[in-house]
Amino acid sequence: MLRLVSLNLNGIRSAASKGWVEWAEQTGIDCMGVQELKAQAADLGDRYAQVAGMTGHFHYAEQKGYSGVGLYSRKKPSDVIVGIGEREFDAEGRYVEARFDTAKRKLSIVSCYFPSGSSSEERQQAKFRFLAVFYPYLLRLKAEREFILVGDVNIAHQQIDLKNWRSNQKNSGFLPEERAWMTRAIGELGLVDVHRTLRPEDTGEAYTWWSNRGQAWANNVGWRIDYHLATPALAAKAREVSVYKAQRFSDHAPLIVDYDLKL
Repeated sequence: MLRLVSLNLNGIRSAASKGWVEWAEQTGIDCMGVQELKAQAADLGDRYAQVAGMTGHFHYAEQKGYSGVGLYSRKKPSDVIVGIGEREFDAEGRYVEARFDTAKRKLSIVSCYFPSGSSSEERQQAKFRFLAVFYPYLLRLKAEREFILVGDVNIAHQQIDLKNWRSNQKNSGFLPEERAWMTRAIGELGLVDVHRTLRPEDTGEAYTWWSNRGQAWANNVGWRIDYHLATPALAAKAREVSVYKAQRFSDHAPLIVDYDLKL
């Protein structure tokens, strides 16, 4: 089995101070996509180059203390791709892809951090631009290879995916245009929402993010905005999904999926 985890760290050093590394060492993870490093290479040094026997590959944001993604893997990739070739978003450190190719297959694991539009209308428009360029990028990727994309998508797709859907219909993360993008990615593009396929009725137990405001965590007023999106052949190998909530390393929880798959 391949245990693949996605986690928005909300700062790699902050998450580490809360026990993230120790948890990873005890969880038998084979590959882990992380988002929101909020650090640059000089900040990470050797301390986070390897975690739980896995080697990290990173896409750092140019702006210090902002964004950034990583992908840790126990197996050495045949290649690592950083960025999507779009200057605006590559400067923000949003995409890293590890390829595990053999003579018989082309397979990728991707860690991606979609922009959030909650801070301003300007950032919401940037999010829409990202969605517009990322869809054809994924379309080309799917035409060439099998992949599993893990990460913080910053979109709750359906009403079941957040606690207060009625009051959030005009808020970033649950806007009609964002939800339509997810519907298109799953419908026309043909990606599989692995969590929903394995556990279609999950409600509160599926949430992966809680606001730090009020009593959101205590009252489980959450959102499901972290995903495994996989091409159908790989999605069919998914066996079990869970969201780890016994400890808190950030405002997100680790999303864990076991696949009947060998890299």
